[in-house]
Amino acid sequence: MGVFVFLPLVLPLTAWPIARLAEQHLHPRTATRLLTGVAAVMALCSTVSLALVMVVGTAQLPGNPLPDGWSDPQVREAVPYDEVAGKAAIPALCAVLVACVRALWRHGRVRRRAQRALAGLPDTSVAVLPDRVPYAYALPGGRRDRVVVTTALLERLESAERRALFAHERAHLTARHHRFLLTVRLAALANPFLRPLRTAVAYTAERWADEEAAREVGSRRVVARAIGKAALVSRGTPVPTLAGLAGPGPVPRRVAALLGPAPAARAWPSVFRSVFTSVGLAAWAAAAGTAVSAMSSANSAVTMFFVLQAAAPL
Repeated sequence: MGVFVFLPLVLPLTAWPIARLAEQHLHPRTATRLLTGVAAVMALCSTVSLALVMVVGTAQLPGNPLPDGWSDPQVREAVPYDEVAGKAAIPALCAVLVACVRALWRHGRVRRRAQRALAGLPDTSVAVLPDRVPYAYALPGGRRDRVVVTTALLERLESAERRALFAHERAHLTARHHRFLLTVRLAALANPFLRPLRTAVAYTAERWADEEAAREVGSRRVVARAIGKAALVSRGTPVPTLAGLAGPGPVPRRVAALLGPAPAARAWPSVFRSVFTSVGLAAWAAAAGTAVSAMSSANSAVTMFFVLQAAAPL
């Protein structure tokens, strides 16, 4: 166990380079999936390690549920511990759990409130609200996935730009982007070192929807114009885990990307095969950090299980 139990807490730093480079060099679809997977695994491993540090480090505290055999010198030698780190892990783990539960509760509450607000409208895939505040977002769940848009925003867009708006929001719903956004949000709450991945996924998910909208509408310039107009007048989405046309991410970068050539879709093997490129090196660094994080947390958990079993045989 030893120092390896602490590695998953800091290994998310190895994913920082790919978080930035993926935005620039990978197709938004590939980048979103890659970064979300890395963030989810690393967050889970760091949470497990934090729990192990707490249990091992506080084994001598009164009221600890561990068996008496845990205090034997041979057991303590087999599993090094730090009482200070163990005590510090208690409030840290509690803070992680409270923050994640609070984020899930708020996400569910906003979705339920949004669905109740649409109760009196026709049960169509597009819900137009008579609101003078311009905004639009994709609302998953309920009886059907729906695109929510206000009359104020529609009035500010031309016909082609409205088609781009609806195509963008439908892309969010089809690809289930809210799941990616919620996953990276929870991951960043579990380990603050994963915040760059959350920011990157918020951007790449929007770029993914931008590209899908451009493909459906047939004009990248029209989608860019719709994004620019919506960003100037829209107030965004109710919560960060719901996606919209003027959602997270630097809008000028999204517009500039749409005014350029379409990104090439690269298969997973080609991303890691380019070892001698900046993207390839960053991808391998993130993959190695994720693998080491998983192995370290698994090794620590298995070690603790066998030590506990030896200290208190059934």
